[in-house]
Amino acid sequence: MDHIVECVPNFSEGRNPETIAALVAAIRSIRDIFLLDQEMDYDHHRAVMTFAGSPHSVAEAAFQVTRAATGLIDLRGHQGGHPRVGATDVVPFVPIRGVTMDDCVALAREVGRRIGTELNIPVFLYERAASAPHRTNLEAIRKGGLEGLAERMRHDPAWRPDFGPPAPHPTAGVTVVGARPPLIAFNVNLNTGDLETAKAIAKKVRFSSGGLPYVKAIGVELASRRLVQVSMNLTNFEETPIHAAFEAVRREAEMRGVQVAGSEIVGLVPQQALLHAAQWFLALERFDSSQVLETRLANAIAQGGSSLERTAPTSSAEWAASMTAFLAAVSAGTPTPGGGSVAALAGALAAALGVMGCRIGPPRSGGAAADSPAASKPDLDWARIELRLLELRDKLRQLMQADADAYETVLRAYRLPKTDPVRAEAVTAALQKATEVPLETATLTAETGELLRSLLRRVKPSVATDVKVGLWMAVAAIEGARENAAVNLKSLTNQDVASHLKTKLQAVERSLEDLKRL
Repeated sequence: MDHIVECVPNFSEGRNPETIAALVAAIRSIRDIFLLDQEMDYDHHRAVMTFAGSPHSVAEAAFQVTRAATGLIDLRGHQGGHPRVGATDVVPFVPIRGVTMDDCVALAREVGRRIGTELNIPVFLYERAASAPHRTNLEAIRKGGLEGLAERMRHDPAWRPDFGPPAPHPTAGVTVVGARPPLIAFNVNLNTGDLETAKAIAKKVRFSSGGLPYVKAIGVELASRRLVQVSMNLTNFEETPIHAAFEAVRREAEMRGVQVAGSEIVGLVPQQALLHAAQWFLALERFDSSQVLETRLANAIAQGGSSLERTAPTSSAEWAASMTAFLAAVSAGTPTPGGGSVAALAGALAAALGVMGCRIGPPRSGGAAADSPAASKPDLDWARIELRLLELRDKLRQLMQADADAYETVLRAYRLPKTDPVRAEAVTAALQKATEVPLETATLTAETGELLRSLLRRVKPSVATDVKVGLWMAVAAIEGARENAAVNLKSLTNQDVASHLKTKLQAVERSLEDLKRL
């Protein structure tokens, strides 16, 4: 299947297994649909289902399960901990493969129109499909619950639904339909029954109250377990990963004398998000996702062989021509690609010179002349260093584009109208990314420099000069990337994030000083 969309509808039912079974049956009745996950929670009184398939099939399944929920769920007697405005409360479409966000926006509008006209349920479009800025955030639509939304629909023209009648359905309420990137529903349970504690911590960690970017949080009572919960949506786990949200809740809880009882993920989670968490909590050094057995095997199978296989050398005319477009882009007088991309290129070139040194190899005497200072030192693991330098080269090459993308995101964020409710969050997240990318460039290049220094006195004399050029390229790359990161760091307003990044910057500066002492 070349075109795949995910849909994650949420229903206001978490206590009746027969109702959930009927909703599942409605989804499975559509061909080419894969039901990936189903969750129900008694205290939240909510069910979440995840299914995927071709765009047409997903759209049809989303409509049919909404139709089923309309006949099975009656909001008039609903009591649960999770905010809601509808029997089928929210229906998001997520692009997975071979489709764009615009494709998912079109699906949201199509399904929203059918729900409004065929089921007579008011529909509000949200996130990327929103028809107005004040409807982008789901919590803005849910403000005051169904009763509050119904009141706004009666008296405020700005809150007329996108589709369907002007008043809520008597039993099914209102449905919110949209398109968004993947998010992680992540909850942290606290070993207390005090709901006000959970609400206070949620207020501290959510972005709308000055907390972490891309974090939405509420406090919920888990009456059946005599606990309370900080229930979160992480709308961009690359910017604010799971471990950052967990640690923020844990710190706030400990300040109030409360311990964490556990955490949970509702629905599915991207593998990369768990790798981020593992790397953080295990304090793994120099870890990357290519070390995961399944990832390395999948890459090798996809490429028909080793992803680190040596390629035949190209002619000087070929590699010179391949640089022409990049040099022209840097010279064009546009903001990107700029100094950050050039710094990443310098780091990649430094790593490439190290690979060359490894492949030409040590002196035939075994690594050093008998009277050289290196002769008494153990020889290097040349294969391991070559492998790591290859990985560093490729990562730094990718950061050339990542740096340009990060700066473009900053520009787009600043261009948003100052009245746009998402502008502050967008600017903060964009500046954080624009700081993290050059910091990663500097960190990876610092590791490259250390490897080159270990090679310098052990390579053949004919390649020692090339390795030394690589070392100075690494120094220049670190200097440039450090400067970019420091400038963007000054504009960050989130002090927790700024403090974390400042610590990383200081580590880079120490590595730079060491490399300069050749």
